[in-house]
Amino acid sequence: MDDLNFAIIAPLAFINIVLAVIALIDLFKRPSVNGPKWVWALIIVIINMIGPILYFVFGRRDT
Repeated sequence: MDDLNFAIIAPLAFINIVLAVIALIDLFKRPSVNGPKWVWALIIVIINMIGPILYFVFGRRDT
């Protein structure tokens, strides 16, 4: 049973970490975003899986 739980949780955790890292890199490379950058950084880090998605949908501003 423990192997099944790890087999489900490990890929989700990996995707969550990769998504957060990509979102944070994009956040700090952009000259401007919709709202303060520090708020988006908190959203990305604190709200797991949904925070980076919210940033990519609502936070990015095309230059």
